[in-house]
Amino acid sequence: MRCFIKGIRHRDTEGTEERGSFARVLRLASRLAGGYVIIGRDARRNRSVLMTTFLLIRHATNDSVKAGSLAGRAKGVRLNDEGRAQAVALGERLAGAPLARLYASPLERTLETAAEIARHHPQLDVETREEIGEVDYGDWQGKSISELQRRKMWAVVQEYPSRARFPNGETMRGVQARIVNAIEALAQKHPSEMIALVFHADLIKMALAHYLGMHLDVFQRIVVSPASISTLQLGHSRPFIISMNDIAHVLALKRNQREATSG
Repeated sequence: MRCFIKGIRHRDTEGTEERGSFARVLRLASRLAGGYVIIGRDARRNRSVLMTTFLLIRHATNDSVKAGSLAGRAKGVRLNDEGRAQAVALGERLAGAPLARLYASPLERTLETAAEIARHHPQLDVETREEIGEVDYGDWQGKSISELQRRKMWAVVQEYPSRARFPNGETMRGVQARIVNAIEALAQKHPSEMIALVFHADLIKMALAHYLGMHLDVFQRIVVSPASISTLQLGHSRPFIISMNDIAHVLALKRNQREATSG
């Protein structure tokens, strides 16, 4: 099997180094799935099982994340210096991935993140998709998280999101249906291909919850960090979650920055 994502050397919680590579994770997942997971270009040589591989990528860090405010669909929210460094590391991590398409939510922070991936794939354009766009938070957009936490609806969003509707915005049920429908449509459009989607944390968590068979009311238990990669494969039958919240490249970046500072 071809290793399509660069391995990263990283330290585990006990300080030992190990090779962090998607290829090893994918090989293990394939064995656990009885060999039915078709990885990347291997699918083109085995038409009996057509799996679409989705890289579900959260945009890198921006000042809104740092400030603790709900940016939503606001224009002009761009990556900060930390986020740009994360996006560069992400692009390098995916330099060897056999990407067939690169889709992004139509906001600056997602487009800037996707641009760093596209830098290593000059044959691809970044294609915007409204259906993978950020949640419409309605009147909550732009508000500080600390202010929103004092509202009764905050507890509903966190504990019972299937009943939550943002004032003059979307319902959480509707958002999950929107992103699942978008992914299913792309799976039909790109059988046996690998595609990258650069979008937003809540939508990635909702998609993962759906394909894991989790109820929407517990989707907040899933962690999706800035510039993280979660890998989903869809074919004619059951889905496979290959990885979740992979941030090996971000951890390597932070370690290198610490070493440069201390050195």
